[in-house]
Amino acid sequence: MIEITGKTKLYCIVADPIHQVKTPQNINKLFESRGIDGVLVPMHVAPAGLPAFMAAMRGVINLGGIVVTVPHKTAIAKLCDAVTPAAALVGAVNVIRREPDGRLVGDILDGKGFVSGLRAHGIEPQGKKAFLAGAGGAANAIAFALAEAGVSQLTIHNRTTAKVEDLIARLSTLYPAVRMTVGTRNPAGHDLVVNATSLGMAPGDPYPLDIQALTDDQIVAEIIMKPELTPLLAAAQHKGCRIQYGLPMLQCQVELMATFMGVER
Repeated sequence: MIEITGKTKLYCIVADPIHQVKTPQNINKLFESRGIDGVLVPMHVAPAGLPAFMAAMRGVINLGGIVVTVPHKTAIAKLCDAVTPAAALVGAVNVIRREPDGRLVGDILDGKGFVSGLRAHGIEPQGKKAFLAGAGGAANAIAFALAEAGVSQLTIHNRTTAKVEDLIARLSTLYPAVRMTVGTRNPAGHDLVVNATSLGMAPGDPYPLDIQALTDDQIVAEIIMKPELTPLLAAAQHKGCRIQYGLPMLQCQVELMATFMGVER
């Protein structure tokens, strides 16, 4: 890593918990490979401290931007000074740029990163029947990206049905050709099964869906990066499913995040 000096541009990732994040390693490698005088560090901020954190970041003149992950993506969107049209549509933010005047502008890249990660590993979503577990910030972004990629059907399951209904209502206006339904925990009959919840990060977490219903002709994908082989992926592998790890979603976002935060400037 390059030497940190008073001229080094600062970037951070905010999460709760923070130990599982992989973004610092990936973005700092990008900085090093390009000779950019910048560093990204993890910041552990609880939900109650988020407003104060954002207020403080406006005053950090050498801050380039913020990467946002679980559980702050939805809440932090409301604390930004502005968001992109995509982030407004999704209702969540996972990257923020600090403007020279201190304004914080947010965007959402999870969906683009997830679909790009699938395609980079030879999985084309177009025409597939997709099952999505979750209706939070990342799930919203992935739902929009899957619909945009041309899935034929999108079934969404979440513990709070109202969140799914709201998501489907927003999606349906833009993608009327995609059949959308409120799902149960049963992923049977779908080609692509996606866990877009945080279930699987902590030991003892319940499965986000009914693993007994998985079949060997399905693709099961994660957004969780640590552990790499989540309990869901392990169960899917045991069932003979093709699996997709969570890390490719981040790897495909690194360049997009760097560009949005003005790393090249």
